[in-house]
Order: sequence, then C-alpha cells, then structure tokens
Amino acid sequence: MTLIVTGGSRGIGAAICTLAASRGYDVVVNYSGDSAPALAVADEVRSHGRQALAVRADVSVEDDVRALFDAAAELGPVNALVNNAAIVGNTPGRLDSYDVGVVRRTLDVNVTGVFLCCREAVRRMSTRYGGDGGAIVTISSTAARTGSAGEWVHYAASKAAVDTLTFGLAQEVAGEGIRVNAVAPGMIHTGLHEAAGLPDRMAKYAPQIPMGRAGEPAEIAEAVLFLLSPASSFTTGAVLDVGGGR
Repeated sequence: MTLIVTGGSRGIGAAICTLAASRGYDVVVNYSGDSAPALAVADEVRSHGRQALAVRADVSVEDDVRALFDAAAELGPVNALVNNAAIVGNTPGRLDSYDVGVVRRTLDVNVTGVFLCCREAVRRMSTRYGGDGGAIVTISSTAARTGSAGEWVHYAASKAAVDTLTFGLAQEVAGEGIRVNAVAPGMIHTGLHEAAGLPDRMAKYAPQIPMGRAGEPAEIAEAVLFLLSPASSFTTGAVLDVGGGR
C-alpha cells in the first residue's frame, strides 16, 4: 500500500507517516521547505521496514502536485492520500487586520492544494480510470465550527471549505472504489503555535476543553489510520472531530 502524506515532515503529518509505516504502508513524505525533517521522517518509516520517499512540492502549484504523484509511483500504485498540508498565514488577529495577500495564500494552500491533490488521487485510484480504488483523508479543523474569532477566521473558513469538498467528492466517487473522509483536530500540541508567536496558546485554551487538555499528534494519526483502513469500509463523507469534546 502506498500513501502520500502532504505536509508530512512535522507535527500531525509526521505522526501519520510513522504510524502508517507501522501499519504496513509505504509512505511518501511531502514537504515544501526544509528537507531535513522530511528526510528524518522518511528514515523513521524505513525503520519499520517500509519504503519511503521525501518529495518537495508546493501543494498549491499544479505542476508540483503532478510531480509529487509521479514520484510516488516509484513505490507502487497510490491507494491512499492524506491532505495534511496547511498554513494559518499570519499571527492571530481580527479579520479587518488581515492583508489580502495572506488570505489568498492561505486559501491557495489549504483549499486549492486539497483540490489538486484529490484530483490527482482520483485520476489514479478511481475504477473509472482503471484504478483499484483507495482512501482519501483530509485534515480539517474544529475551527470550521468555532470560527476562530479574533485569531484566524480566514483559516477557519478554509477548513469549512475542506469539509464541503470532502463531502461532495465522497459522493462523486463512492461508486468508483474511493472513500473520502476528514479528521477535524482541535487544539493539538504542534509547532504551529510557537511559530505563530503563541507558545502559551495550549495552556490558555485547555480549561475550555472538556477533557481538560490539548491533544497529541499521535491521537490524530490514530483517527486518520482508522479512516484509511478497512475498519471504516462503510464510512465516506464523514468529518470525525478529534478535539477532546470542544
């Protein structure tokens, strides 16, 4: 089984790559910037006895996405995709403080990037195109419900678009051997918060989470692997919240 994980070099993406390898997947670790973390994740995949490739590609660029999928074919037919790559684009603030360029870039990566990767996956997996089927999981966010007011409304809007894309595509390809689902993480311990200049963000929001804590990348990875696996064989078009009850 060959799996592509976009944004697979860090955080949730890296956890997905590692867990997938332990479950028998060969993994393509996509990244867009520094190669070192992606190469380290690829080595971790190989430590589980699986094949791995680290492939640089900007998911918002059509030619990059095609090249990503072409490279993945070195490991075998692609039958699983996790659309994890996403950005928040700027430090938190109200919508009226945003620069339009930041918003456009965020939507380009978070929405257009998912569209492009899903399109290329369908063209390879669908029985309509001679494929053997497969599974796609998109990484959404509970922000699609909460709106992320005062912080990243544009990001929340992009994730709501991902939810709609997931549901619509699931209906289109359900009869072609492809299941399409989403996982919506809540507050998760990743480097995103520190990178945005908010190292204390998890501590701030923990009291608002019914379970009393933020989640871990490994907990999101478990949900993703469930939706990729035959254990969810009658599940498509679903958005699985993994947010500790918030």
